[in-house]
Amino acid sequence: MTMPGHKFQIGQVVHFKPGRMGFPAANRECTIVRRLPVEGGLRLYRIKCTAEAFERVVSEAQLAERAA
Repeated sequence: MTMPGHKFQIGQVVHFKPGRMGFPAANRECTIVRRLPVEGGLRLYRIKCTAEAFERVVSEAQLAERAA
């Protein structure tokens, strides 16, 4: 059985929803920098948040579409 492709596109602005162990902010606006291979059944992305100087790798479950 194959998994459907990634939901988000490179360059798309999304909201990052960190888990309980994440940093204390609510939602952060971030840009998809790269779509990574599926690992352990999770679709992964490299994102860059506006308020941070670094990129991070997150799962699709930690991302939400930005409201129009």
